[in-house]
Amino acid sequence: MEHKSEVTDSIVAAVIAKFAQRSALGIRKYGTTLDRTDLTTKDWIQHTQEELMDAILYLEKLKQSTQSASLPSNGN
Repeated sequence: MEHKSEVTDSIVAAVIAKFAQRSALGIRKYGTTLDRTDLTTKDWIQHTQEELMDAILYLEKLKQSTQSASLPSNGN
């Protein structure tokens, strides 16, 4: 099922393009799409939890990087 529509918002267009790229990468890497039927609901929940845990780690890394970059530099 493919849906094409005119997108006038550049941010939305960029996100749509990234979703398409991500899908193509997943198909190449795993040889399947999200239409797969071999996973249970519990499996999907587990995958989602793992992805969100990774996202939290990335956010923490950025938070710490931002905090250390904004520390005053001993009067210099």
